[in-house]
Amino acid sequence: MAVDRAQLTTCLHGFYDFEAKVVLCVGAGHGQLLDPKILTAETVLIDRDEKSLAGMHAKQGRVRTIAADFKDVNAPGDVVYFEFCLHEMDEPREAIERAKELAPDVVIFEHSPGSEWMFYAAEEDGVRQSAQALAQFPSKRRENVHAEQTFKDHAELVAKLAAQGDLALQRAARFTGATNIVIPMKCDLVLL
Repeated sequence: MAVDRAQLTTCLHGFYDFEAKVVLCVGAGHGQLLDPKILTAETVLIDRDEKSLAGMHAKQGRVRTIAADFKDVNAPGDVVYFEFCLHEMDEPREAIERAKELAPDVVIFEHSPGSEWMFYAAEEDGVRQSAQALAQFPSKRRENVHAEQTFKDHAELVAKLAAQGDLALQRAARFTGATNIVIPMKCDLVLL
């Protein structure tokens, strides 16, 4: 099953109102938590992976895609929304600065430093860098979200972590032979 996406979507929409806004969704190729029932003025799906954008079927208002590195995007909006991608960027501080140039609001949904899931996914360096970048900007609002990654067995966990590399797979070996695996996933929702 992995993470309960409905729970994360509910948390996101309780945190910020995207209704009738031009929303720039960064990292959209991972799959969106933005509820398709929310009627945005326009949803701009941004990801540097053109193939992942091709599979997106958003239904909110008007939708367009931009296959580009976020630093090269020149589309203004009402809000820039980073969905679990800031930690994957080479320069998270520059990405936040760019977002603030494009929109008055910036919403970031990101892994928390110290999250067990982040450890098993071998993303602690990127998450630490994104947290340090975020700390340099005053936030209007911040919430902690506690979710869980759940897997029926070790094979399902390994399938989820395969793209994360050898270190993630080595860490997942701890669950060899286990069933009904539950790994806590702490996240932060931040409004700049």
